[in-house]
Amino acid sequence: MADLSLGPAPGPARLVLRDPSLRLAAIVLALQGAVICSYMPYVSDLAVHRFGFGDAGYAVILALASAVSVVSAVAVGIRTDQTARRRGMAARAAAALVLAMALMSLLPAAWSFVLVAVVLMPFAGTIFGQVFAMARLAAFAHPPAARDGVMSVIRALLAAPFVVVLPLWSLAFAAGAGVMAVFPVSLVVALVMLAVILRLWPRDGRAPWAEAPSGLSSRAALAEIGRPRTLLRVIALGAVNAGPTLYMALTALVLGQVPGRGAGDVALYVGLVAGLEVPFMLLFPALMRAVPRQQGILIGAGLYALHLGLMPWLAHGPWLWLLVLPAAMGGALTLTLPIAYLQDLLHDRPGAGASLMAVQRLSGDVIAALCFAAGTLLSGYALAAAFGVVVSLAGALALLIADRHRA
Repeated sequence: MADLSLGPAPGPARLVLRDPSLRLAAIVLALQGAVICSYMPYVSDLAVHRFGFGDAGYAVILALASAVSVVSAVAVGIRTDQTARRRGMAARAAAALVLAMALMSLLPAAWSFVLVAVVLMPFAGTIFGQVFAMARLAAFAHPPAARDGVMSVIRALLAAPFVVVLPLWSLAFAAGAGVMAVFPVSLVVALVMLAVILRLWPRDGRAPWAEAPSGLSSRAALAEIGRPRTLLRVIALGAVNAGPTLYMALTALVLGQVPGRGAGDVALYVGLVAGLEVPFMLLFPALMRAVPRQQGILIGAGLYALHLGLMPWLAHGPWLWLLVLPAAMGGALTLTLPIAYLQDLLHDRPGAGASLMAVQRLSGDVIAALCFAAGTLLSGYALAAAFGVVVSLAGALALLIADRHRA
């Protein structure tokens, strides 16, 4: 077995390449990343301008989508723990993604946008939790010290497509392609993802890991998730996650207000941030091995706050492009460290533990929606970003205080 102490991340990377289950997780997340980076930067602009919902309407859509997302993820996580059957649920989530992209490709309208954003995409997003539940089960075959590195490598594969796909979209937009072109391309990628899951995901009962059904009723599983010590920490992480959520919502809107900037600039900026996140995600597990996760999350939140708070003020000039560095470093920490932290809160329930990521995302999305609505109502996008900075730092500090004895 590779020596995990050598180099910044070659050990975990080799583990992912050699283990078929971890390799499958990486492939699925890479395909999901290709879909996300194709359409996500433009969702807010489509909702506000093309489909006419306005800032307030988009905030409502964001909040509703978050609620459906967490209900779906928790229900799927509990159910897969109860049955220890994950392949079929993962395939259904991928099929929902195919249907969502097909609707937006063939029937683009306000009603189909709401159906996709509020129902289909939240259910499709449950694939994220199921992939990490599978990766956690597969990682038990490897040394415990390697787990954070393995999870960072797999999470980096979600961001890796941004390096290639978004610059290509930038070129396509510059050549005259419309933003709606992202949906038929995403449809093809979603079909590939569904085929990969059906072909490579181990059939239930034949997986290389041992997993017994949880034996918990739905009520008992919900009570386990809803324990105050668990839920308060998840909400604190959700506040940290409000920063990245606001960033994705604000980038197209902020840059769209600047004369001379457009969809190509949005694609390039988001692509640079995500592209730089990848090497930082691979480097940080080794560089910050001695730093407690809670402190690492606080450092990441501080770096991300610098980027988010300054973006609306620097959008008009060349200094904007320097912000991709703190954004990438902060994102690498705040997007990877919470994964193992949340899984450890319910260490013997991989599905429910993975569903905590959706609860974190829900709290983050709701907080981000409130920041967006309050900021745009009172002033504009700069104030919305400032609200995001405050809540993100407050969440990281709250987590550090709650875990001060453990840290």
